[in-house]
Amino acid sequence: MNKKAILLAGGAGTRLYPLTKIVCKQLLPVYDKPMICYPLATLMLGGLREVLIISTPKDLPMLQDYLGDGSRLGIRIDYAAQPKPEGIAQAFLIGAKFLGDSGASLILGDNIFYGKLDFFREALALERGACIFGYQVRDPERYGVVEFGPDGRALSLEEKPKHPKSHFAIPGLYVYDNRVVEFCRDLRPSARGELEITDLNLVYLKQKGLHVKLLGRGMAWLDTGTQTSLLEAGNYIATIEHRQGLKIACLEEVAFRMGFINESELERIVDGLPKGEYQEYLQLVCAEGPTAYPPEPAA
Repeated sequence: MNKKAILLAGGAGTRLYPLTKIVCKQLLPVYDKPMICYPLATLMLGGLREVLIISTPKDLPMLQDYLGDGSRLGIRIDYAAQPKPEGIAQAFLIGAKFLGDSGASLILGDNIFYGKLDFFREALALERGACIFGYQVRDPERYGVVEFGPDGRALSLEEKPKHPKSHFAIPGLYVYDNRVVEFCRDLRPSARGELEITDLNLVYLKQKGLHVKLLGRGMAWLDTGTQTSLLEAGNYIATIEHRQGLKIACLEEVAFRMGFINESELERIVDGLPKGEYQEYLQLVCAEGPTAYPPEPAA
């Protein structure tokens, strides 16, 4: 099934104030790149080339200025506004025209995944139903939590439960079939006035169409929604990049390794970059060729 992707980069970023007083949260640096590069790279590494970025009316022009229409990366990026933060599931209603009759993947703009993305590609291959992911955390009461059976299907979903039924949190990455817009239209706002992603997942659960894939110990999932988690994510990325000499979520490299752009197109990009470490890195990527390193693990 042809699946398109939505990158939800909305919200006021209140937990990161005053960092977000001037620039939007998704353009804050996570070590050496803006935050939005990491979820966008995840989508690209999944093979997705049509992406709708949803953000606030205030922040959209900054994101458009940074990423453009995606053509330089061999992808297509569209944009849409979410005037008020009225729930993650609202993204599918905002993006209904963009999605058409396609299935959809959704990733939150402050989520970073690092490691092999086989679990994501397997989910994208599903023809029917939805897929969420489970990641073991020390403090599951802070997240949406999934309880699952031995067949890999969810038994229950709870949002920030006082007494979690498992230690598996649900990261901000979701995959749905082409019924997702139809199901979202039938959702009703929660007590806090939002269309909840948990309620959407419960629709699929009731129809026995919700799959759960667990992320193993070799996979890192980082949330960058607070000052502390933003700092921790930056330190994590810096440590790996310094150790390996490879960049994480370098969009131009991802596009090249995935075959979205060719060598001459990458060379043109490199020639237009300011002199510095980033340009030098991409010059090495160009010299090595597209198959020098596999495009994973990366985020």
